[in-house]
Amino acid sequence: MNEPLATTPLHSWHIEQGARMVDFAGWDMPVQYRSIVEEHLATRQGAGVFDISHMGRLRLDGAGAARFLDRLLTRRVLDLGVGRIRYSLITNEAGNILDDVLVYHLQSRSETRYHMLVVNASNRQKILDWMTSQLREDDDLLISDRTLETAMIAVQGPNALQIVNPLVDVDLDGLRYYQGVVTEQMGKSCIVSRTGYTGEDGVELILRADDARQVLNNIFASGRDLGVRAVGLGARDTLRLEAALPLYGHELDESTSPFQAGLDFAVNLEDAGQEPREFIGCQALAAEARQPRRQVRVGLALEGRRAAREGYSVHVGNEQVGRVTSGSFSPTLQYPIAMAYLNVQDSPSLTETGIELEVDIRGTRHPARVTPLPFYRRDKSS
Repeated sequence: MNEPLATTPLHSWHIEQGARMVDFAGWDMPVQYRSIVEEHLATRQGAGVFDISHMGRLRLDGAGAARFLDRLLTRRVLDLGVGRIRYSLITNEAGNILDDVLVYHLQSRSETRYHMLVVNASNRQKILDWMTSQLREDDDLLISDRTLETAMIAVQGPNALQIVNPLVDVDLDGLRYYQGVVTEQMGKSCIVSRTGYTGEDGVELILRADDARQVLNNIFASGRDLGVRAVGLGARDTLRLEAALPLYGHELDESTSPFQAGLDFAVNLEDAGQEPREFIGCQALAAEARQPRRQVRVGLALEGRRAAREGYSVHVGNEQVGRVTSGSFSPTLQYPIAMAYLNVQDSPSLTETGIELEVDIRGTRHPARVTPLPFYRRDKSS
């Protein structure tokens, strides 16, 4: 007998809005409300609001939290200042990716300092188990799973800050990218961070589950004249694909290393003093860093309108040289795009911009060319 799907604090709201619901990592989530393309373009042109409460939120309290995380994550944590957030990876001893995460260092209104990890929904229990298995007797920390008692809402797009700014007790224009703060939203305690997963500017809010619907209503009231739109998982996926943001289970998994995925920036092999760092997987990654790359993540632009999907093979002539990990027709660019892993050990030139390849789409070869990542980059001038 199948277990019932988990639901977010906003589940009934999605039903009321007529959302099409799907099973996503064991959660009943909205894939779209009306049109994926309309929701995608609304985020690019105005503001999209996403329920991302299915993401795991793990809090670490205690004097040993930073040192413990520094031992687990590929990025430095010991020098992570209060209010700062870093994208990082958790790797196993072989240097392959268990999950990609955001690590926060926050201070509560009562001045208690703590760390938090936001992890992928599908990996929450795995990461909890992994963290527990890595605890030592002298580690001074407490790990608590705050996922079910909280909600998480993303507001993304060129009008996102204008919508949320009047609602929170902090000047979002003064909050830099990858910074976060514990504040209040219309009198309700929340965490607001200048983070997102769409390629647009915006914020993510973490708040008590009981406050979620009221906060969501406040956001829509504030954005009434600013193009605000509810957005489901379908458009979230096309948005992140255009921004070339990797997705666990597609570009990232336990057989993939950070260097294959092009996430070199997320691996600190040295500490702030340039001494070698000790973290799980560091030896394997240090060895790999000294070797030529065998696989590389690239972007592909396809001709026509047919999209290349996950698992489709990539060819040069009669030779298969890679596989697609994510692909879709791009609503912004108006042509099909994809990310793929190419085998470059014997042919490093395959990754050069403009190289012509073919993707096998259901038995028919379609022309494609290697293109720089990301496919889409927002205009930061305005």
